[in-house]
Amino acid sequence: METVVSFTILAVAIIIGLAALGTAIGFAIMGGKFLEATARQPEMAAQLQTKMFILAGLIDAISMIGVGVSLFFVFANPFVGLLG
Repeated sequence: METVVSFTILAVAIIIGLAALGTAIGFAIMGGKFLEATARQPEMAAQLQTKMFILAGLIDAISMIGVGVSLFFVFANPFVGLLG
């Protein structure tokens, strides 16, 4: 039982860590591309900013799904019930 719980805690830490890392990399790439595009065509800045904010919400949604799955494993771990 303790092994399952400890591995679950490790898995939750990996899920949340990779979600945070992926979100940070996604925001960095998106921000860089936004600045490049705005520098090339300043008149398109408003349209690009709107699209960037929509993508920022989608990128954040991916990490929130990871947090939801992690909370499921923390509070309603299906593997503990398999032990007997």
